Amino acid sequence: MAGRRFSFGNSSPRSTSIIKPFLILLIFCFSILVIFFVFSSQSSNPNPKPRSISNADSYSDFELPLRHFLSRIVHFPEALDRFFASPNPICFPSSSTRSSDLNTDAGSGSFDGSAVLRVYVYEMPSKFTCDLLKLFRDTYKETTNLTSNGSPVHRLIEQHSIDYWLWADLIAPESKRLLENVKRVYKQEEADLFYIPFFTTISFFLLEKQQCKSLYREALQWVTDQQAWKKSEGRDHILPVHHPWSFKSVRKFMKNAIWLLPDTDSTGKWYKPGQVCLAKDVILPYVPNVELCDAKCLSESQSKRETLLFFRGRLKRNAGGKIRSKLGAVLSDVKGVVIQEGTAGEGGKELAQIGMRSAVFCLSPAGDTPSSARLFDAIVSGCIPVVVSDELDPPFEPLINYSKFALFVKSSDAIQPGWLVNYLKGISNTKIREMQANLAEHARHFIYSSPAIPHGPEDMTWRMISLKLPCIRQLRQMDGASRCKCTCDCIPRNNSTKTNLTLTPQKQT
Repeated sequence: MAGRRFSFGNSSPRSTSIIKPFLILLIFCFSILVIFFVFSSQSSNPNPKPRSISNADSYSDFELPLRHFLSRIVHFPEALDRFFASPNPICFPSSSTRSSDLNTDAGSGSFDGSAVLRVYVYEMPSKFTCDLLKLFRDTYKETTNLTSNGSPVHRLIEQHSIDYWLWADLIAPESKRLLENVKRVYKQEEADLFYIPFFTTISFFLLEKQQCKSLYREALQWVTDQQAWKKSEGRDHILPVHHPWSFKSVRKFMKNAIWLLPDTDSTGKWYKPGQVCLAKDVILPYVPNVELCDAKCLSESQSKRETLLFFRGRLKRNAGGKIRSKLGAVLSDVKGVVIQEGTAGEGGKELAQIGMRSAVFCLSPAGDTPSSARLFDAIVSGCIPVVVSDELDPPFEPLINYSKFALFVKSSDAIQPGWLVNYLKGISNTKIREMQANLAEHARHFIYSSPAIPHGPEDMTWRMISLKLPCIRQLRQMDGASRCKCTCDCIPRNNSTKTNLTLTPQKQT
């Protein structure tokens, strides 16, 4: 049986004359219904507003709603569980399946801290990326697996896990990302920067020594074989080496790259002369070991902060950290001061958290390097940090005025008997309340989250790189006698902070 055919070109004059008035009437009725629907919907919602996160919405107001912010805080092990929730996790979503997420108009060409950076993420073999994340997850032991000095290995990796948080945000679907100042691109010729997603800290702590060194050499070979590396000699490549021992055996061959560091270590013990340079490298905060003290916690703990000064940690350290034992000797048995020897091992995290939430001030002396995780633990605990580390370069310093919520004390003053306690007692209650309020406001700069949020550490990292990019492009050689060779003054200095980021050569001491 033949199928029906609908023909609009062979109608008879009679049928056409009958249908025409009927169609006109039908169209008229339909138009009346549409007009009625439009007016009724407008009256029920007179001010409809599309829900979107624009650049103005994200950055004009410093404070995001706290509940919205806290909902995005995820700990590293939990984040990995989500990452590998699928039986076949995909480390790098294929560009062919994400064509709608491609951003070919990402960059503006000028880098003033607000421009959009275009980042190409290398798709390295899984032995450098996913296999290491799986190793961390599958061997995770919160406190029983210890280093030679008694520190829990997995917690140590967690506090240096900045490489994961930056990478996870970059490879997330664009529709789920909140940061607007950095975009992932899939063509190398479109990129301003190249991100190397090698988890150097996990490999250092969880692989056998020779296996780790072998993997380091393979990663070095893989990266330096890339055409983009050869073209720029690595100057537009980002290398996360946040633990002082990360990539240590081969990183001298990648000294031109932008290193993501915990500090610059002016002693030369951890980073050799000519390897680190504040003109190109970026200092990132540790991932806090303690939980964020939110608005409710800050309110409840306000009246319970009866301790003047608190410290919990290892008192015996190397290099600049020798100041700890001197401070311990001076402050022991002083009324209002609590000094505890301990690690983040069994019960250590809870004891540190309780102590910091019970104190007005928290001591943050240098560790083996100028930086210490205690600075960031204190900030998220609402405890005013008292930094005793003469060589410390705080993270994001040109963008953050640390004097609003932290105290920086010279080592020579701090070790004088009675000096530090008298200094802290001399600070007025008004000043203390002001600094505590500033702590609550600035805590978001030090909390890594998924997805990364505006003004979080991931966002601040890209802002710092954006500010430094003009200077990075001017660097042509690294001078072994100094930290760097760059005389341009590219980064705005904040004279009210404790120290200023210096771009002129700095001699090693």
